Amino acid sequence: MAKQLINEIGNKSREFYEFVLPPIDMHMDDNNLIVIVDMPGFDKKNIKLSIHNNILAISAIKKNDKGNQSINIIWKQRPAKIEKKILLPVNIKDDKITKSAKYLGGILTISLPRINQGKNIEIE
Repeated sequence: MAKQLINEIGNKSREFYEFVLPPIDMHMDDNNLIVIVDMPGFDKKNIKLSIHNNILAISAIKKNDKGNQSINIIWKQRPAKIEKKILLPVNIKDDKITKSAKYLGGILTISLPRINQGKNIEIE
């Protein structure tokens, strides 16, 4: 009974980490939305990005040396697989997206051109 409880807690804990991970920061830079994703341990060739209707999809999997199986990890707090969809806070010019992502030192940085909507209102 105790072993089942510990397994269940481990499963719920993993589900929680998969929900909150990877950590993501976003900020505006001139006319771009910059998305910074912390995902150490992944190989750039195993990270897939797509955008559709202002939803950024990130898919990644850690591979072992054989290249066709997930790594066998004894203890993990970071997922070996990421399937994350993020609703972006601004509209993106998806027809202008070209080579806008870089992965260096476990940090994925995505620069997305945004559509300027609205206008600032001056207060008298």
